[in-house]
Amino acid sequence: MPRKLLAALLVVVATPLAAQSTGTPVFHAPYRAFDRYEIGANVSDAGNIAVEGFYGFSHSGAKWDFALRAGVQDNGTCCKAALLVGLDARYRIIDQSDDFPLDGALITGVGSHLASGSSFLFIPIGISLGRRVNFEGSSSSLVPYAEPVIVPRFGDDDSEVLVALGLGADLRINRRVEFRLGIGIGDIENFSIGFSLTR
Repeated sequence: MPRKLLAALLVVVATPLAAQSTGTPVFHAPYRAFDRYEIGANVSDAGNIAVEGFYGFSHSGAKWDFALRAGVQDNGTCCKAALLVGLDARYRIIDQSDDFPLDGALITGVGSHLASGSSFLFIPIGISLGRRVNFEGSSSSLVPYAEPVIVPRFGDDDSEVLVALGLGADLRINRRVEFRLGIGIGDIENFSIGFSLTR
């Protein structure tokens, strides 16, 4: 069995694997949508509505990219809104082949959920597996993917490891616009929708 396939299987099997650096159900495909940078936003619902903006960047042709993320989460009538700040990182580690039909990327980062009396630090670690489907005669494409991830969470009063599976689809309209949908199963549930403007 090829080493890349074995590594991917070990990650997936070892962790029936939460969301990303700010603890929201926003997941990442194994590909970046942009050449140099992107700006965009996500709206998510994991029991509380969160709105986040992000700025992603990399070098042309690089296997890595980073995204700075910031937003707010409405905690309802019980608490004040939380400030969300994070850094996401993606590094391509698997290329599809005759032995393994999917592309894969290591997803990690660090981020925080800051609110009076309930602040948390998140360190997500996961792998995204998927494949781009191009539409014939069009510049549009679709990337369905799965991202199992574990997230150590450190809080004011307690710490724990969150475990979940992200399922997503990124629809690229053209070279400049992409829409994204994510669904979380496990400790971080529900959905997110977003868009990205790329260059």
